[in-house]
Amino acid sequence: MSVGSVVILGGRSEIGLEIAVRLAPGRPVVLAARRSGDLESARAAVLEAGAASVETVEFDADHLADHGRVLSEIAELGPIDTVVIAFGVLGDQARAEVDAQHAVNVVHTDFVAQVGVLTHLAQLLRAQGSGRIVVFSSIAGARVRRANYVYGSAKAGLDGFASGLGDALHGSGVSLLLVRSGFVIGRMTEGMTPAPMSSTPGQVADGVVKALRRGRARVWIPGLLRPAIFVMRLLPQAIWRRMPR
Repeated sequence: MSVGSVVILGGRSEIGLEIAVRLAPGRPVVLAARRSGDLESARAAVLEAGAASVETVEFDADHLADHGRVLSEIAELGPIDTVVIAFGVLGDQARAEVDAQHAVNVVHTDFVAQVGVLTHLAQLLRAQGSGRIVVFSSIAGARVRRANYVYGSAKAGLDGFASGLGDALHGSGVSLLLVRSGFVIGRMTEGMTPAPMSSTPGQVADGVVKALRRGRARVWIPGLLRPAIFVMRLLPQAIWRRMPR
């Protein structure tokens, strides 16, 4: 029986690539991203980590009409074991408050496009009878803050959708891991002051791989975020609206 592939949707994502490197040994890996011809350095890193093979596929998450076709093409390469939904944007909160199109673009990529991909993916893996999906929520969506409410609201919607989808997949042979992470120090947050309990892409990847191996449905990274979220939800609104990003 063929070993299932690891698919990274958002093949340039630092976290996605760190996960690919950790899951690579002996497995085929697919990196799907825009400008897929420029993924040679990422491809080389995953091959060096021991991947059996690495394919690159052109994928633009914002083009909803292409999702089904791209995922079907990936499935034609062989059985799929794990799909990591690693694409997303942070956006500019100040701009989003005055530029409606920018606000819509952030929500489109971080919520609408993810819903589209996940719906196609769930059908594909149900038909296969197996597979694991990794979805990235965020502490920003646990209780949306005034300081980043556009990004936070998209993550809140994604968290709810993924939670429901995970329940819908129960018993199908397909599982969904919902990752609730804190501030991640990387390209997306470059120039920003790290928040308390920050992580690196490598630390997030370590947490994801451990959760996958344990068959978890949800994981907080770092683990201290779980009690922190409980406390956050109890704060009075007058205090909460002054909280920083």
